[in-house]
Amino acid sequence: MRNYRDYYGILGVERSATSADIKKAFRKLARQYHPDLNPGDKAAEERFKDIGEAYEVLSDETKRIEYDKYSRYWQQKSKGSKVKPPFSRSNGRPDADYGQYGDFNRFVEDLLGRSGKARGRTATAERASVRVNSSDAYSPGRKQTKYTIGSNGRVTVDSPNTSRRDIEARLTVPLEKAYEGGRERIRLEDGRSLEVDMPGGMFDGQRIRLRGQGLGGGDLFLKITVAPHPLFELQGYDVFSRIPVTPSEAVLGGAVEVPTLDGLVKMNVPSGVKTGQRLRLANKGYPSQDGQRGDQLVEIAIALPTDLSAEEKELYEKLRQLETNPRRHLLS
Repeated sequence: MRNYRDYYGILGVERSATSADIKKAFRKLARQYHPDLNPGDKAAEERFKDIGEAYEVLSDETKRIEYDKYSRYWQQKSKGSKVKPPFSRSNGRPDADYGQYGDFNRFVEDLLGRSGKARGRTATAERASVRVNSSDAYSPGRKQTKYTIGSNGRVTVDSPNTSRRDIEARLTVPLEKAYEGGRERIRLEDGRSLEVDMPGGMFDGQRIRLRGQGLGGGDLFLKITVAPHPLFELQGYDVFSRIPVTPSEAVLGGAVEVPTLDGLVKMNVPSGVKTGQRLRLANKGYPSQDGQRGDQLVEIAIALPTDLSAEEKELYEKLRQLETNPRRHLLS
């Protein structure tokens, strides 16, 4: 039988391999032979297509059973053994003799429902707010219905489905990226890599629609999660931060530099400010849907020195002699 391809051999797994073994092998090989990592290498591109086709068949239990039956038929045929038809199909179709297929490609086209389309060819993706690399034209593992995308852009594959439908992915982004937006490259484990133009001012729970990037031409929805930030906390459209000041800055007041989403700005601290007191930086918060911005709320924390130099200690000793005792009314 012409053109037969050993899918187990292509993925480097045993015929007794579990679904988890097959998925693990596919992910490793897909990364190794991805066209993005092998530019201009036609052999790697063909291997990438074979890996995708092997996974598409072996990751589906029904297709895998059908492929195994055909493989046994092919082996008997190649040895010259007499094959006893019919070979029943497990997907509900009438019994059929595999001898009806002139070569292996026709069997695969029928198995995958390609209706005579060339192997490795898929529909062209609609280019809207997303760009798809030309080397990603073949998308192995089309059956994935859900992805989880971490802050590093990696996607975890969930359940399989072959029908046209919209899918949703959870994308975690740093607060700075959510605020500024900009181009983001996202690599999917089905072999595609997408360049997405992310809007500025993204917020938790927002859904961004990528047309034509779902299953079979459906849409991909990115559900945004804004990662916690070590300095800033979103409170609606206001940004909360806590800023330490020295005792002298708290007593005397004056301008101090404060980090904001736009960079460092100078904020005037009033004299006699107390720990826990909140100051407001107008229009330095998060952008709202109507184009306005919230404020930045700055909570003061007086930072007491713990490792004094000799000169600092001497100055504090002098200050203690000069300053007013706050407990004097308790002593009278």
